[in-house]
Amino acid sequence: METKNNVLLDCSPQNGYRVILMLGCTVLSWILIHRWSQRNKKGPKTWPLVGAAIEQFLNYDKMHDWLVQYFSELRTVVVPMPFTTYTYIADPANVEHVLKTNFANYPKGETYQSYMEVLLGDGIFNVDGELWRKQRKTASFEFASKNLRDFSTIVFRDYSQKLHGILSRASFQNQVVDMQELLMRMTLDSICKVGFGVEIGTLAPNLPENNFAQAFDTANIIVTLRFIDPLWRIKRFFNVGSEALLDKSISTIDDFTYSVIRRRKKEIKEARESCKDSKHDILSRFIELGEDYENHFTDKGLRDVVLNFVIAGRDTTATTLSWAIYMIMTHPHVAERLYSELKTLEQDQAREENVSLLEYNTDDPDSFNERARQFAGLLSYDALGKLYYLHAVITETLRLYPAVPQDPKGILEDDVLPDGTKVKAGGMVTYVPYSMGRMEYNWGPDAASFNPERWLKDGFFQNASPFKFTAFQAGPRICLGKDSAYLQMKMSLAILCRFYKFTLVPGHPVEYRMMTILSMAHGLKVNIARLP
Repeated sequence: METKNNVLLDCSPQNGYRVILMLGCTVLSWILIHRWSQRNKKGPKTWPLVGAAIEQFLNYDKMHDWLVQYFSELRTVVVPMPFTTYTYIADPANVEHVLKTNFANYPKGETYQSYMEVLLGDGIFNVDGELWRKQRKTASFEFASKNLRDFSTIVFRDYSQKLHGILSRASFQNQVVDMQELLMRMTLDSICKVGFGVEIGTLAPNLPENNFAQAFDTANIIVTLRFIDPLWRIKRFFNVGSEALLDKSISTIDDFTYSVIRRRKKEIKEARESCKDSKHDILSRFIELGEDYENHFTDKGLRDVVLNFVIAGRDTTATTLSWAIYMIMTHPHVAERLYSELKTLEQDQAREENVSLLEYNTDDPDSFNERARQFAGLLSYDALGKLYYLHAVITETLRLYPAVPQDPKGILEDDVLPDGTKVKAGGMVTYVPYSMGRMEYNWGPDAASFNPERWLKDGFFQNASPFKFTAFQAGPRICLGKDSAYLQMKMSLAILCRFYKFTLVPGHPVEYRMMTILSMAHGLKVNIARLP
């Protein structure tokens, strides 16, 4: 009877409450001990099981500035997560170790590739090893081609003039414009012309909607969210939520891309039959090179190649141009010096080419636009190379607002960084250009200031170490399209800043949006005034 009563006593509700209370106290004690052990620790605070995921999630929308705060005290920031550990670095010595010295140990890695594969596939920005080397070799040959450079110069000039036409009309009608949206349209049209050899017409005067552009933006945002969304694989398996939208966006992207590939193959075949010259766009060159058995590219391979160039040549350039215009308009002395340089180039080129500059009236649309067309015609590849201050303005923009604010790498084997930080195989190391540009230990006490003059010596542009200025990466993966990007940005800004003064619409917020690219969350809405 006593045993039976004891059993009944053990199963009583009161005893169950005691067990729950004891477990709760144990867990709470564990958490308190864990937190107490971190009282003197610098860097993100962690919790049992979830690591620093809570703090990172709460700061996701401002993650780049969240990291800047930690980097102001540390040169390496370790962020443990539930299934991996992110190690963020901003010291050039650590960056050089990862991007060059021990390059083989820090590939893109399976984690990054799994997140981005749906959009980038097996393109150059998402693969490692032999597949990467093969595409890198082919792409480097193409970017060194004078034909591609000359073709790109013409394309970039044409679309910059189309943008000028839209801004001219807006200025005469006193319309507010979203410069980021217009620049995204311009760079998309440009890269599709250079990459695909097709006109998609998003920069037409009526600014038509474009399904490909919208789908590309949506896909870019969703794959970025995967880095902090532990449920994305489940959503993908059931095809719900953001992953369902991603699937729909990729379908739209693929429909457009494969249709272009089929059309271009047909055009190449017809050109050969009629003995016409081949086109100079990147897709045509990869199709031709792919006919060699050793370099064979399937349609899927061609799709991946071109979409990688689109994301590299469209979003990065447009966002950098947007931030550059914002920096110029908010720093009047920069705008004045830049305008002076452009006016001087205009006079010098006209004299050199024996061209009489047209007189124009800023209140007369026809004469204003004709003078802009004349100026654009003077902007040859060599002429743009003389614009050292403009080059410095773009570079200083990239220092503070790098197009790719973070770049993660996988870790194959355990390693020790030059500053003594230990990293474990299976984790990720991320160098952070956004933070690096704001660190006084990299750039001096005025690191947070926009100062293009820091790049000039005796009036000429001076480069910095690519392991300190990492906007174009460094080491074996350094950006092949760097010169092409500068070419388009200098062409566009030369025309825009020669003929327009931009002012921000009062109250318009300027802040970044969390994507793989540092785009502006609300666009860049400005008023435009014509310059003499």
